[in-house]
Amino acid sequence: MVWPTPEEIALLAERGTGVAHNPQSNMKISAGVAPVPAMLAAGVAVGLGTDGAASNNDLDMWEEIDTAAKLHKVTSGDATLVSAREALRMATIEGARALDMEAEIGSLEVGKRADVILVGTDGFHQQPSYNAYSLLTYSTKASDVETVIIEGRVVMDKGQVLTVDAAEVLARAAVYRDRIAAE
Repeated sequence: MVWPTPEEIALLAERGTGVAHNPQSNMKISAGVAPVPAMLAAGVAVGLGTDGAASNNDLDMWEEIDTAAKLHKVTSGDATLVSAREALRMATIEGARALDMEAEIGSLEVGKRADVILVGTDGFHQQPSYNAYSLLTYSTKASDVETVIIEGRVVMDKGQVLTVDAAEVLARAAVYRDRIAAE
């Protein structure tokens, strides 16, 4: 959703249609800059995404949070647009709302799935820290995620993925890469 008209934005809000904002992918493929501030102001549920490996490469949600918070400031000249808090909301509860899943995911509440990440916040690149939203949006990197819990199950602990064999995944990816390169 990169080029909606004001009328289409109003219709999206009226119909409760969720939108995926993929700022790095949109920049990489020169698709344009989505009018996220206008969509948020209209009440459209805007979630963040990476789009896909073919149009983004790294699939790093922390970079998407950072980019979403900065992109709209620079393109508008207004440093107040898409605050750090709004960018984090797009990655969490607004993303859940965009998927029509806000009753199940997107925030820590009784009755929702126990999806939690624990993030280290003492890295040199995160100092000094004065505001949790700014710290997480502008300073935190994917490598700062220490633990991931999905539906109450620890799937990553101390930076180590527990549910898949990383070496096997990388080896399989290399096989597919070689097959694609050979075509």
